[in-house]
Amino acid sequence: MTQSASTSQLSFSEITPFQKKLSHPLTKQKITVLQINLGKRCNLACNHCHVEAGPKRTEELSSEICEQLIELIHGFPQIETVDLTGGAPEMNYGFKPLVEAARKAGKEVIVRSNLTIFFETGYKDLPEYLAQYQLRVIASLPCYLENNVDRQRGAGVYQASIKAIQKLNQLGYGKKPDLILDLVYNPQLPKNDNFFLTSNQVSLERDYKQYLEENFGVVFNRLFAITNLPIGRVKNHLNNNHLYVLYLKFLESHHNSSTVSHLMCRNQLSIDYLGNVYDCDFNQMENLPATLPNGEALTIVKLLEAGNLDLIQEIKTAAYCYGCTAGSGSSCAGALI
Repeated sequence: MTQSASTSQLSFSEITPFQKKLSHPLTKQKITVLQINLGKRCNLACNHCHVEAGPKRTEELSSEICEQLIELIHGFPQIETVDLTGGAPEMNYGFKPLVEAARKAGKEVIVRSNLTIFFETGYKDLPEYLAQYQLRVIASLPCYLENNVDRQRGAGVYQASIKAIQKLNQLGYGKKPDLILDLVYNPQLPKNDNFFLTSNQVSLERDYKQYLEENFGVVFNRLFAITNLPIGRVKNHLNNNHLYVLYLKFLESHHNSSTVSHLMCRNQLSIDYLGNVYDCDFNQMENLPATLPNGEALTIVKLLEAGNLDLIQEIKTAAYCYGCTAGSGSSCAGALI
């Protein structure tokens, strides 16, 4: 069957609604993770970026929303982790105030870094800053081979990333127990309907560690294998190649019900630079807000007014949720099982 023929025989209506795959509604557990998208400014424009961030984007956190977030962080001891993302979170307003507020409150702080930001003017002190506040660095390195990385993220990104990891290693990252460096693998975007799931995370981590240490003398803690969800630039790519519905069907066909109890949306709130609340970062990018039981969209202000982070009863789902439950599952911390 040719690609065009297979595409013409499959429509979006043939994708089973995600909620119908579940034996019961997907509900929240106690919120322990606050993931904040500080904005869409970034020094890179990677082709797998679901945020569609880049150097020409200007959307970022305001001082008002930053103060509300700091109030939220200080006001709720149940928050264990503050996860800062973007864009390049380091480039967007509020990065350092949020880091320092969260660390003062005793929270773990994650920064999702592209590593190359270390070499941009105005950010060359970042490695030392990250080490000073003992931030956990989760960094994109979608392959351990140079050609594959540069194809996804831009020419020269691989070598810059290696130099950045070497700098972090010099400061103790990947070596000291309080300086954690994790890397993220993303598969190449498909060019035809020969789809595949992400590689086994354990074996892939072993390959990464062996190759990077032997060739560059660098070390890291863990590798997270993350599925490309069909949103943002990935969705645009799939649509341009008439693969979007086929890819969704592929993910649905590999749905693994044992991943559901481990989904990151269960204990997480995702907050955008405008102060709106979502169940996860993917829903944020698809503008699917979290709501109160009466259907009202949730915001930081409403959380603060209620004095309660656990206001959401049922998690909003969509067809792209199959990307989180296919195979071994996928989350911001890699495989789920």
